[in-house]
Amino acid sequence: MHRVKSFFLLLFVLALCWNCTAPDDKERQVIDFNSGWHFQLGDHPNAISADFDVSNWRELNLPHDWSIEGDFSEDHPTKPEGGALPAGIGWYRKAFRLPTEAKEQSIWIEFDGVYRNGEVWINGHRLGIRPNGYSSFKYDLSEFLNYGDDVNVLAVRVDNSQQPNSRWYTGSGIYRNVRLIRTGKVHVEHWGTYVTTPEITDSSASVNMEVMVKNEGFNERNLTVRSTILDAEGEEVAQEEHSLTLGNGESTDIMQHFTVPSPKLWSTEQPYLYKVVTQVFAGMQLMDDYQTPLGIRYFEFDAKEGFSLNGKPMKILGVCNHHDLGALGAAVNKRAIERRLEILKEMGVNAIRTAHNPPAPELLELCDEMGFIVQDEAFDVWKKKKVDADSHLFWEEWHRRDLEDLILRDRNHPSIMMWSIGNEIREQFDSTGISITKELVRIVKSLDTTRVVTCALTENIPSKNFIYQSKALDLLGFNYKHKDHKKFPKWYPGEKLIATENMSALATRGQYDFPSDTVMRWPQAHDKPLETGNDDLTVSAYDQVSAYWGSTHEETWKSIKDQDFMAGLFVWTGFDYLGEPIPYPYPARSSYFGIVDLAGFPKDSYYMYKSEWTSDTVLHVFPHWNWEEGQEVDVWAYYNQADEVELFLNGESLGTKKKVGDDLHVMWRVPYEPGTLRAVSRKDGKAILEKKVFTAGDAQKVTLNPDRKIIKADGKDLSFITVNICDMDGNMVPNANNMVNFEIQGEGKIMGVDNGYQASLEPFKANYRKAFNGKCLLIVQSTGEAGNISIRATAEHLQPGEIVLETVD
Repeated sequence: MHRVKSFFLLLFVLALCWNCTAPDDKERQVIDFNSGWHFQLGDHPNAISADFDVSNWRELNLPHDWSIEGDFSEDHPTKPEGGALPAGIGWYRKAFRLPTEAKEQSIWIEFDGVYRNGEVWINGHRLGIRPNGYSSFKYDLSEFLNYGDDVNVLAVRVDNSQQPNSRWYTGSGIYRNVRLIRTGKVHVEHWGTYVTTPEITDSSASVNMEVMVKNEGFNERNLTVRSTILDAEGEEVAQEEHSLTLGNGESTDIMQHFTVPSPKLWSTEQPYLYKVVTQVFAGMQLMDDYQTPLGIRYFEFDAKEGFSLNGKPMKILGVCNHHDLGALGAAVNKRAIERRLEILKEMGVNAIRTAHNPPAPELLELCDEMGFIVQDEAFDVWKKKKVDADSHLFWEEWHRRDLEDLILRDRNHPSIMMWSIGNEIREQFDSTGISITKELVRIVKSLDTTRVVTCALTENIPSKNFIYQSKALDLLGFNYKHKDHKKFPKWYPGEKLIATENMSALATRGQYDFPSDTVMRWPQAHDKPLETGNDDLTVSAYDQVSAYWGSTHEETWKSIKDQDFMAGLFVWTGFDYLGEPIPYPYPARSSYFGIVDLAGFPKDSYYMYKSEWTSDTVLHVFPHWNWEEGQEVDVWAYYNQADEVELFLNGESLGTKKKVGDDLHVMWRVPYEPGTLRAVSRKDGKAILEKKVFTAGDAQKVTLNPDRKIIKADGKDLSFITVNICDMDGNMVPNANNMVNFEIQGEGKIMGVDNGYQASLEPFKANYRKAFNGKCLLIVQSTGEAGNISIRATAEHLQPGEIVLETVD
């Protein structure tokens, strides 16, 4: 028996040794290239040299946005419209080594986005420049690399000094992810696959796969390209092989055809994902493997019936979002994007418009995984500028490449169902709009014919809109024209329609102005003298205020919800964003348009949408209940799945209210007295939900509520911690503005702080933050080690808040 055990132990040890020394069966190596960079502001042209001294440069990891680290100032050339934060020029350098065997590989570098004018050198050799800060790009490095003990130096100059170049905050730097790709000399080209599903039934789905293969080796090679479709559990469902011969420097497209039995369809409710693994073999040797996402779904836009997905009619319920992530700036973090999508999903959002530029790849990956329809937008500007230094400067040279790269990069994402070639483009007002629209649509259709092409238009009179007159668009998108929607079927007979941008309602979380039933428009732009407004630069959170070109949330939604011919709408915006602080001048430095504030705290209108856009049972009562004795306070309630709501104050009924006609809320005007507001929603006389609002006492303590207590120890994952100022009973004090200081120990660091107040000039990168209307936010990131993160929040005269997070491998 002892000999048998020894024999099996020997086999086990041999197996471990074999696994240690056996070559990886995946030839392609996708290497995270975000760590170990050096950075310095200013212009340093000699930094392209390998022997340049960077010992006094800052060490950091990407993605990185240097603008968000700066102080706010009205004097910055970005102006408040650009976030009132600094821009300028900065340099990045990274030194790295490659093993000798890498000489036999093709090696390139991929940048997801550099804002802007990203200029790249390797070992002193200039590789090129990309002006568009939102475009992804790659450079082949193989010709200029060193191997073995010799060091390689990658240098990147980022020039965001020409200002203003945007109507919103852009950030500055290598703000998206960077990867080094190592693969065989024979490989799938960059963005080299295209998967489509031309026929789908309940019993089967036809899948077509186009693969571009390139031979960068020295000899003609006989190749086999094998593509395998795997389901979500990793089980093979279909496979196809193709043989070919490629000479040195040659590339070719091959077509592969599959049948997937009993396909599971991708939808917004059940976003089922397959993937296609493509392997390239030279004889028995694996040269490359490449993965392509696959979602099997079909959709239709109809001039009368609107939109359907997989044969089921549905309304596109979307929001527009800019790319910044609040206190994190433009620096991409997948968890931060995921948190935003989670908040929006809970509200009932099923679609995202990437206003007004190509998004980070991580957003599209998450939309695939979480079930969001995407309108992927390419441009805010064509030839005619909106601000002095915007992308019209490089339109002639770069627009084709920028658009082609967007389509090639993104066309395999099942979440994308619309390409948008522009937003509020000024060429819609003259005849140049006809030819440019036709050109852009041709470019899109040359690379993808499976989605519709749209453009967000502001001119709704057909005879005056030259982009429409091109007759090239598949889907007409209109911004802020809800009052005319009912006329559109007559004005645009047979055309498919969507409301690409709507509302522009304004609000500050937790601010309530009376009376609440007076709708107000800001009559002038934010750079003109104000005729009305609050001294503290806040806007009422009742749905009563909008920009002059838009309308309140309720007004627009009521006008669109029952229009079957309208495929759906996108609200401006899901989240507040940095820059464009309409309606106020500086020190306002971020927008008021969001349904959710910059810190990720929902405003009250969030619950109107949740009551309309979800099947969840909703009862939301506001405002807070801390006012002056005898003051008349308007109490609103959003609710669904009930006939009525009864309101009580300190146990005494204030009456029952029902929504009448197309009302979306009910209201009571109540003389204030301290105590407890209690609301009860009922259906057929039966209580459905109950909500209470308490008068808060004096601030006594700080409480910490993380969105997740356990995060990954990968140096990237985040915990978003809501910080509340509470009385002794745990009620948030709604007018508290205490300064909160943060101490952190262990395997974590502070990545940002915020409170959602649009005119706060406190820095985002700090270990302190004032509460605003009772709360603020702390963002903590893990290090690369497993362990605990101890966090302590203190405020003068208050009990501190403490919490321990765990980081795990």
